[in-house]
Formats: sequence, C-alpha cells, structure tokens
Amino acid sequence: MPATVQENPLGISCVFSDGRRDEFLLRDVANPQLARDLLLGLAELVHPHGSVDAAGSVRHYVRAVRGMAATLAGHGFIAGAAGLRRVQLAEYWMGAGAAREACSRRMLLGFAAAGGLLDAGVRELAEGRAYNLQPYRRLLPPYPEAAWGRLTQAAERAVDTAYRAHRDALAGAGRGQDPATGGCELDNLRWLLARTGPMTVFDLAARLEISVETARRRTGLREVAGELFPHLDVTVAYVLLFSVYSGIVPDGIDDLTTGDIDWAGDATILLSYVKGRTSAESLTLPRRAVRLLEQWLEHSSLLRGFVPAPERDQLWLGVRQRGHSSVIAGPVHRNVTHRWLARHGVVDDNGRTLKLHRHRLRTTHESMRERSTWKGNGRATIDPNHSPRVEGDHYLSATTPAQRDAVDTIIEDAQHDLTRRARPPIVLADEQTVALARDYPELAASLQLDAGVLNELVGGQRDVFTAACADQLSGLHGPKGKPCPARPWVCLLCPLAVFAPRHAPNLLRLKSFFSRQWQQLPNGQFMAVFGPYSQRVGQVLDRYDPAVLAAATLQIGDHDDELPLRPEELTR
Repeated sequence: MPATVQENPLGISCVFSDGRRDEFLLRDVANPQLARDLLLGLAELVHPHGSVDAAGSVRHYVRAVRGMAATLAGHGFIAGAAGLRRVQLAEYWMGAGAAREACSRRMLLGFAAAGGLLDAGVRELAEGRAYNLQPYRRLLPPYPEAAWGRLTQAAERAVDTAYRAHRDALAGAGRGQDPATGGCELDNLRWLLARTGPMTVFDLAARLEISVETARRRTGLREVAGELFPHLDVTVAYVLLFSVYSGIVPDGIDDLTTGDIDWAGDATILLSYVKGRTSAESLTLPRRAVRLLEQWLEHSSLLRGFVPAPERDQLWLGVRQRGHSSVIAGPVHRNVTHRWLARHGVVDDNGRTLKLHRHRLRTTHESMRERSTWKGNGRATIDPNHSPRVEGDHYLSATTPAQRDAVDTIIEDAQHDLTRRARPPIVLADEQTVALARDYPELAASLQLDAGVLNELVGGQRDVFTAACADQLSGLHGPKGKPCPARPWVCLLCPLAVFAPRHAPNLLRLKSFFSRQWQQLPNGQFMAVFGPYSQRVGQVLDRYDPAVLAAATLQIGDHDDELPLRPEELTR
C-alpha cells in the first residue's frame, strides 16, 4: 500500500515492506500549503514507489518539511510549492545544511513527478548540483585478523562458560527442594527459581520469612539467578557471536523473533529477517550459527517461560542484572556492548578497547568467509543477498592487503589462462630437431630450449601420454619443481606441449575416450569437465598428415585399458 497524505490533521501515513504501519503528523506547521505539497512529494519517495522504507528515514524528511516551511514563512512566503522561485530556494538551501537540502530537493522532485506544478527555474535548480555536499562516508574495512580472533574467542569463552553453568544449575535444581523446608542451600534456591522465575532479594526474603540483609548475605541469590537465567552480559556474547558466525546485518539480528526461525531438517535453519535498507530477506544459516542458535534457544527457554507476551517471542532477551527480576527483550544497546568489550578485555591492535561497529562485523564476516571454506585461500565469493555492484562496493573494495594480492593473483591467472588457450597447438610435421628449430624459433626462444632439450623433445625422452613436455617441473599445473600431476587431457591446452607424429595413436585414443564420456554423462557435466579438451583434440588432429592418422587408427582399440585412467574415470 503506498504512502498517503491526510489533510486534517496534516500528516502522512506509511506502510513499510516489513508490514509495519506508521503515521507522522505536522500540527501547527508554519506554512500548511507548502508542507502539504512537500508531503505529496515524500509520498512518491516512500516504498513501494521509492527507496524510503523505514520510519526513521521518514522522520528525517518530516523534520525537513517543518524546517523549510518555518524558514520560508519567516521570510514572508506563505504560498505552496508552485509559488517558489529560484532565488528564494537558493537562499534557503545555502543556509539549510546538507541533510535538509537533500531531503527538500528530493521531495520537490517527487512533488513534480506526482503531477505537481513547479516553476521551471525551481525544477532546474532542484535537479542540479547541491550547495551543501553530503559528507564522504568511508567504507568500513574489515577488522584486522588478530582483533577479529580476540573478539571471537572472548564471545565463545563467555558463551561456553555461561552455558555450562546453566546446565549444571538445571541439574542442581533437579536435586533440590523447597528452601522454606530444606534450607537455603544453592540447589534448593535453584529449585525455587526454576519454578518461580527471576526474583529480587526482597521477594526471596518475603517468601522465606527472613530479613532482607540475611537473604542478601547468606542465600547466594545472585549466583543462582546468573546460572539459571541469561543476564544481559551473556545475551551480548550470544548476539556478537551470532553476528560473527552468520554475517547478518545488525538491524536484521536485533528484531528477530522465534517465529523467524524455520527448521528445514534436523540441522538446517532458514532464517527470515528484515534488512532495514531494503526489505525482507532470508538466509540458510552456516552450521556454526545453527548450533549456536540451538544452544541459545535451550539456554533461554527457562527464562522465556516467565516472560509475558509479546516480549516472550523476541529472540534476544536477558535479565537486566543478577539478582533482579526485570527482563530486557529486543535490541541490545550499543553502550551495553561497549561495556561488555571493556570487561572482557577485547582490544584492538593498539591495545585500546575495540571500537565495535556491527556493520563492520558483517564486512569482516564476508571477507573471512572463504578462509574456512577454502582452507586459507581467502578468495572472495559473491554473497547471494547482494547484487554484484553492492558486493564490489562494500566488500571487494574494503579488503586487507593480503586479500587484494589474492584478487590480483586471480585476475593474473585468468588472463594467463586465456592467453595460453588462445595459442595454436604445436604439431611437428616430422620428428627432426632441425625442423623444430626452423619452424618454431619463437617457441625455442620463449621456453629457453637449448640443443639438448630439443633433442629430448623430438627423441621421446620428454614424452608424457599425450605429447612431449618442454618442462615437467615448471609448476603450471602443480607445485613448482615437482613432476606435473595433470591428467592426460590437460596437456591438450598446455603451452608446454609439443605434438609429434608418434603421439597420434594416443590422441586418437583420447578422442575415443571423450566420445564414450559424452554418451554416459549429461551434456552440461561433460562440457564442464571435458568440453575444452574435446574441442582442442580435434584442432590438434586436423594438423596431422592424413596418412599418419590412417596408420595410427589401426593401433587403437576403443577401450579404457589404452589410457592411464583412475577408477572414477572409467567409462564401463
């Protein structure tokens, strides 16, 4: 449903993509006619017509409406947007500041797009360059690996310690009894709190008919409550660790409810969340995030049973302080997070308490994700939740030096691979060293082949299955200095391969092998594995003399035993 402007009282009503509805009223505005026209322009900017899709963003625009109406009314302007003139608008924008200028520009253009009448000079000014340029916002780089490791370890340590204490406390509650008859032993207090929920020391004193001072000094209420019910310190650790493991944006994590969790099997969770800048999204959680979420649901289940609706459905909740009964449900304030980092000694590379920006956690998660998948390869992949442009702007451009080197290496490897594949195959008309040196002087020069190597190439000492190799230790397909581990067909596209007449039988055997694979594999799978090589073998064989091929055809039997294959490569 689009945003609508209401007349009495003047305001705008919006329905956002997450289903939330909000209303913004402008009572006692200085110039109602201008304010109404600007609100009509704002309606064109709000979802689904525009990109404004959050109540906080609309409030910024409403404040800009009030400011513009008040300022122009102070200069005697009481007409609508159609009465604005270029000089008036330029004077206002030069003194308005970047935020109000940007909002009012967009609303005036939205008003014109909705069919409103604007002076030609005003419209030209609104479409032009801003007087107050928006401040440059630097992309958040990933956290250094050392700081990222310290944050992760601190959160994991806090979560594991609290969860073990919680399990032990539940076991103790099973052994306890009512402290009114059994005394104030810890297990008895655990038994009581597991049945009544969090309570203050005053509640406990009244129940046991003892003084508050006695209850405070002798019962261990703070210790027991901290074990059974996750206090805010533990909740912060879970939230941070879940951000590290999942990489979901902070505004998506903060407002999660238990209804957003969709189990897709025993070990897979599809999590639905709202990304404030766009709309509803979903993500299949990584395995570590699934295990952590399972643990949190178990850890918080006892407390959740004592929390009234609708707070009970919030995913993140915790007791405000040990020994108190008030429960916080929903987003964790950033000041609480900063105090948590200081208490747990999470510092940056300069030894100061880490300055946490949870959007930066997401950036670091994306940058680090491939290290675990590719065992240290650090190559980036595209996040399915982003367009390639957003991925490039926010992650590929915000990389560590090591990751930039890795990206450069990928580009160089791809360029070299394209260059190698574009080279025509080297096929000798005869097996004479003189012919090789005469017909392929550039090959001899580029590979730095001396007379001894040339003799070995044409004499068969450097033969592999498919061709003669100019340098098996070059490291093109394996570790440099080690024998090449490539499969026989890989030689077809290798720039070090030299094909002589004696290789024709094996090339024909390889062509027959491709034919058998084509018959048993799906087309797409065959093209992905053997496609480039099956095309190349035809190009190589076309350069052979027909008489050589006719003689070689008599030597092949069209079965797998003729090739050095692994068991999984057999075609029968």
